[in-house]
Amino acid sequence: MKIIIYVYNGITMLDAIGPYEVLRNMTGAEIYFVAERIGEIKADSGFIDINVKHSITDMKEADILVIPGSTIGFIEEMKKENVLKWIQEIDKTTKWTTSVCSGSMLLASAGLLEGLKATSHWKPINLLSDFGSIPTRERIVEQGKYITAAGVSAGIDMALFLANKIVGEDEAKAIQLAIEYDPQPIFHSGNYSNAEEKIVKIAEKKLSKDAKKGLGLLGLLKHSKEILKIIK
Repeated sequence: MKIIIYVYNGITMLDAIGPYEVLRNMTGAEIYFVAERIGEIKADSGFIDINVKHSITDMKEADILVIPGSTIGFIEEMKKENVLKWIQEIDKTTKWTTSVCSGSMLLASAGLLEGLKATSHWKPINLLSDFGSIPTRERIVEQGKYITAAGVSAGIDMALFLANKIVGEDEAKAIQLAIEYDPQPIFHSGNYSNAEEKIVKIAEKKLSKDAKKGLGLLGLLKHSKEILKIIK
C-alpha cells in the first residue's frame, strides 16, 4: 500500500509525523515523504528539518495521499500551479485523499473539495469557502474518499480513523496501543467551541506572531488578502 505524505517549507511537523506514526504500522504500508524538490524541508518552528528523498516528479500514483498543514506556509503552496496539478493527478489514482489542519486548503485550491464539507485548523477554516468547500468545525470530516482533519493533533485521529477502514478495528486498536495514544489532557481548551474567549485571544496572538515571522514583510504584502483573514 503506497502512502505519500507531501511536505513543504513551513510545515507543522506533527501534521506529518502524527499520521506517519499511525499509518506506517499498518500491514503492507510503504510510506514516502515527497516534496516539490528533493532536499531539505524546514518546519514552521525553525528548529526541525527533514531531508526529503522524493520529488513530485518521481511520484505518479498512490493509494493514500496525506497533505499536512502549516502555520502559514500553505498559502505559498496553494499558489503553485505545478504542485496543485500534481495533487490533482495523484488524486486520480488514490483510494483515499486526506489532509491535516490547513492542508485542506491545498486540496480545496486544487478543486478537490468543491461542494464538499471539509475541516481545518479553527483559525483559517473559513478560507475553505473561497474554493467552494463548506467549512465544518468537526475533528474529522469524511466525504467519499476525502477525509479532512482539524488542527495538528487531529492528524493522529484521522490516521486511526483511516486505519480502521483499511485494516480493521483490531489492527487499528493495536496500532493505537503500539504508539500508546491515550490522550488525557489536563485542560479542555483544545476545541475552539469549548475554549474561553481570553484563551482564544492568547492563541490568536501566538498564531499571528508565527504567521508574521514565517512570511516576513514581503510575504505579508504578497499574500495580504489571505493573511488578513487569518491574523485579524
